[in-house]
Amino acid sequence: MADVSLRRSQLMLLAGTANRPLAEEIAAHLKQPLCELTIRRFSDGELFVKIDENLRGRDVYIIQPTNPPAENLMELLLLMDAARRASAARITAVIPYFGYARQDRKDQPRVAISAKLVANLVSTAGADRVLAMDFHSHQLQGFFDIPVDHLYGAPVLTAHYRQKMLKDLVVVAPDVGSAKMARGFAKRLNGSLAIIDKRRPSANIAEVVNVVGEVEGRDCLIPDDLIDTAGTVSEAAAALKRLGARNVYCCASHALLSGPAIDRLSASPIEELAVTNTIHLPNRKPFDRLVVLSVGSLLATAIANTHSDKSVSSLFD
Repeated sequence: MADVSLRRSQLMLLAGTANRPLAEEIAAHLKQPLCELTIRRFSDGELFVKIDENLRGRDVYIIQPTNPPAENLMELLLLMDAARRASAARITAVIPYFGYARQDRKDQPRVAISAKLVANLVSTAGADRVLAMDFHSHQLQGFFDIPVDHLYGAPVLTAHYRQKMLKDLVVVAPDVGSAKMARGFAKRLNGSLAIIDKRRPSANIAEVVNVVGEVEGRDCLIPDDLIDTAGTVSEAAAALKRLGARNVYCCASHALLSGPAIDRLSASPIEELAVTNTIHLPNRKPFDRLVVLSVGSLLATAIANTHSDKSVSSLFD
């Protein structure tokens, strides 16, 4: 649990509507109430945001993931603007999931680098600091001209699988770009490493070409930063099963689960999918083998350390 010996008179927690349960959990860990807000829509759909408490001279933390719809991002920007105009001393945007992160380069003509644009919007709206979890690519930290504390869901996910006492574990990177993350999981779980060679004929479509590593008769864990349409993990799990894997587990920090994701996961041979609650999922489980783990305590500790000018990176040593 987070250190609660905070300067409570100066700390203020604000939460948008994108993931209210996670914000309430963070507030409970910090023993700090959420600030009273008024968030409503005009008849034409425009957002209206009003902070109902005094923020002058306060250290403000605004908790809001920016997953679709785009109103979640707009709500974060309006909350930061309202806090800045209310004379807050420092504004930290706590973004459990940073949307638009996959559009981080110009890989074809005449496309927007949306991740950089969103980073600029967050800074311009009034953020002095960003506290985010598992960017899709690490270079996103360089898109901001303000300090960024980058958190990882790996400690929560590895703790879950450590309790399962998996035997002959092999951690399988879903693509070459995920090899470093998979190596970290393998080290923490005392497993070996395998890599899937895949190609993408088009966006949101993945095809497994080859598996580099020994998986026959072994438990396999496929870690990823996010699961969107579940094409990658479903294809990977099927390929591992064809090669004789015993049980296939998957985990990810962010569960977008859009489009055909639920149908694909339900039809896949995945034994279990573990995700964190950075993105709010409905109370009814959309997938019977889904396990949702909380990062509330981790985020609360990071907020406490930031507020008390302590190290955040020490949480992952």
